[in-house]
Amino acid sequence: MSLLFIVGTVSCTLFLAVNGLYSASDDVIELTPTNFNKEVIQSESLWLVEFYAPWCGHCQRLTPEWKKAATALKGVVKVGAVDADKHQSLGGQYGVRGFPTIKIFGANKNKAEDYQGGRTSDAIVDAALSALRSLVKQRLSGRSGGYSSGKQSRESGGGDKKDVIELTDDSFDKNVINSDDVWMVEFYAPWCGHCKNLEPEWAAAATEVKEQTKGKVKLAAVDATVNQMLASRYGIRGFPTIKIFQKGEDPVDYDGGRTRSDIIARALDLFSDNAPPPELLEITSEDVLKSTCDAHQLCIISVLPHILDTGASGRNSYLDVMLKMAEKYKKKMWGWLWTEAGAQADLESSLGIGGFGYPAMAAINARKMKFALLKGSFSEQGINEFLRELSVGRGSTAPVGGGAFPKIHSVEPWDGKDGELPVEDDIDLSDVDLDDWGKDEL
Repeated sequence: MSLLFIVGTVSCTLFLAVNGLYSASDDVIELTPTNFNKEVIQSESLWLVEFYAPWCGHCQRLTPEWKKAATALKGVVKVGAVDADKHQSLGGQYGVRGFPTIKIFGANKNKAEDYQGGRTSDAIVDAALSALRSLVKQRLSGRSGGYSSGKQSRESGGGDKKDVIELTDDSFDKNVINSDDVWMVEFYAPWCGHCKNLEPEWAAAATEVKEQTKGKVKLAAVDATVNQMLASRYGIRGFPTIKIFQKGEDPVDYDGGRTRSDIIARALDLFSDNAPPPELLEITSEDVLKSTCDAHQLCIISVLPHILDTGASGRNSYLDVMLKMAEKYKKKMWGWLWTEAGAQADLESSLGIGGFGYPAMAAINARKMKFALLKGSFSEQGINEFLRELSVGRGSTAPVGGGAFPKIHSVEPWDGKDGELPVEDDIDLSDVDLDDWGKDEL
């Protein structure tokens, strides 16, 4: 029977010096980057897992309920917990931004689902059994969707290695050297036991990294016993050896952990360090809005004053502030948009902005159709405080008016110039007898 992981998010603001919330005598299984892959990802069991921080007040209140649920589900569904304050790489891998976070790992262990239910043992058990029922039905219909542990050797062809790029003496330079992408390359020997242990971790990480970085960070492998020119060039003395290659820099050794979560965390750090700042786009059509917001966890939208109120220099100063914030928060991979006051009146109305108080800013979660409004100043400090609260799961939100994006009008993009008042028509007074003005008609 499969394990189910459930994870949901509640923010914590209580900072207390507390040790781990669970012990070996509990039915809650303590999970770490060292055992997470083996216990959960490679398991065919169903799990419930909480990501917590020991100092978190909400986590402390959840602890007795979590223990009750673990005892009730013993032998049916496994229940685990991760100290995400201590094991931040593991929390980061699953997008943990607040505590406690509960996620659902069902049939497909690579696609965790958020748990948004109650925090009582009854609610948790009900959710676990519901997910278990769904999993069993999938199996009955022949749709397991499970994770392949990939423990077979490279020679046997086992494991899903479709996203690990095999490199050779002939193909290495063409693919890696001078590439604009970041490469993490494993040098291995087929007979090496540590290499065989790393293989499923490397393969799983390659797929996740490819998806999250849109292919900008690549995981590759080199059989150093066959491709001895490469092994000699890079001084490979033991297996496995992992090196990081970036354009214009000497390769460096990767000395992090060998679990899927460790590898993914390092790859995402490399991606964010090398990623350009996000584009700041004007909302000129419905496609611009939807493509940006649908492709990102959050899209940050600013409504700037009319060009006649600020001129080009004033508008550019606002855009500069947005660009600085986009650079500062580029690791979040949010979308960034702006529009002129009045150009998208329906959108302003759906966000509770309409008609006054410019410049304004809203952060929208298009998947949930919820938004948060900037209530401080439209300045680097004010926006930074607003975005910082969002990044840790704090701040009040509201549903987008109508539950969906309103009609977006197609407009001409700003030309970068000062605005001009409309030209009034000249009045021809040549045929008017001014001497007769003001006289009453007889």
